[in-house]
Amino acid sequence: MTKFNQTYPTDLKYTEWQLIADFFPAKQMGRPRKWEMWQIINAILYVVRTGCQWRMMPKDLPPWQTVYGYFRRWKKNGLWERINEAMVKKVRVKNGRKPEPSAGIVDSQSVKTSEGGEQRGIDVHKQTPGRKRHILVDTLGLLLLVLVHSASIQDGAGGYQLLQKWFETVKRSVHNRWCRLKLLWADAAYVSIIEKVRKNFGWTLEIVRRSDKAKGFEILPHRWIVERTFGWLGRYRRLSRDFEHTVSSSESMVYIASIRRMLKLATN
Repeated sequence: MTKFNQTYPTDLKYTEWQLIADFFPAKQMGRPRKWEMWQIINAILYVVRTGCQWRMMPKDLPPWQTVYGYFRRWKKNGLWERINEAMVKKVRVKNGRKPEPSAGIVDSQSVKTSEGGEQRGIDVHKQTPGRKRHILVDTLGLLLLVLVHSASIQDGAGGYQLLQKWFETVKRSVHNRWCRLKLLWADAAYVSIIEKVRKNFGWTLEIVRRSDKAKGFEILPHRWIVERTFGWLGRYRRLSRDFEHTVSSSESMVYIASIRRMLKLATN
């Protein structure tokens, strides 16, 4: 086994690697791996944090073809979502909370895209050409779910798609993940789906409005939590805009950034 070491600030510590090592079991058959799984993970984290192109990865990291191949494989089999789910539970328990949240906050972020790619449009309110990242977070600001779609889709419709995606995932899951979630907070852009969410999913969607008397900046209850999460994710330069060709890759990049942050929280 290659000696575990840290070359870049983005690299995992050994204690952090131990938290997710079980998701990457040792190879039982065939030719031995040339690269350890933690080395592949470190390379992916380097790309997400620095915004580096796959083909421009430093030469002391595994070859970009190998790294991207694993990234694509894990994206397709839903591994990033499973690791994110496991890390949310660990961090919540560490903070004295139950593993599954009972309340969450929904919001979206419009980001520009590079040329090409699927599901691109224009957010007419923000005049942003690209895509929207719709996220659902718990009251600690931990990412529960992300959905990337065209920026031309209104927040109400996009938010409903996000909640429908979660609801369908819950129905398929034997363990019924996030089954305690009953209350959601959002801004006024989601007013149109309040009754639809209650009727189809059984959840209460509560709108947090800005006071008419407020002048300038105002911290809004609950909504500031999801805005802070967007701020945390913004530290990862790969997310500064949407460089990915597919929305599934875009969602994976958000999950990876979320996982990296929670690994730090779980070991500090």
